[in-house]
Amino acid sequence: MKILIATGNRHKVGEIEAILAGSAAADAALKFLSLADFPDLLPVEEDGETLEQNAVKKAVTAALSTGLWTLADDTGLEVEALDGAPGVYSARYAGPDCDFKANCDKLVGEMKGRRNRRAMFRCVVALSSPQGQVRIQVGSLEGRITETPFGGNGFGYDPVFLVPERDKTLAEMNDEEKNEISHRGEALRAVAPWLREIGNGP
Repeated sequence: MKILIATGNRHKVGEIEAILAGSAAADAALKFLSLADFPDLLPVEEDGETLEQNAVKKAVTAALSTGLWTLADDTGLEVEALDGAPGVYSARYAGPDCDFKANCDKLVGEMKGRRNRRAMFRCVVALSSPQGQVRIQVGSLEGRITETPFGGNGFGYDPVFLVPERDKTLAEMNDEEKNEISHRGEALRAVAPWLREIGNGP
């Protein structure tokens, strides 16, 4: 069974595939595709006011366009001292065409001199049927924002997100350690039984 991962972000595709390979969906007959396999599909405007709205919109739009079961996620970093920002705007915090480093640099600048550095990643995963029926799971991870980036692994805000229990940023962890505790890992492991059911179905 083909499952479309509704993103063109190769880092995210690799992470999702790695997480699901170690989940309840590992023994299902699934073949994962990404938006790179559908170059004619127009990008979905992520104009929702919540992570849930964006994840559902991406999943349903791609599913209806391709006729495939589709998995989409939207992830936000919510920083307590910034009243929950960047939140739904996490991917474009430094501007519409910014990269990971620009986002991290802006966040580090906004947090300069602030004592409260508590933050939380939230990941919403939506699974849409080819007909547009959706199921959702949510994962979260609490941590702190560092004063400077640490580590060279991962992507996004990983270099500035410290997990106190591990005394490491996400970017200082190897892929296996990160996926074991991450917000995306939690949400995808909750979705995995549905994927197994789809892959092993008639």
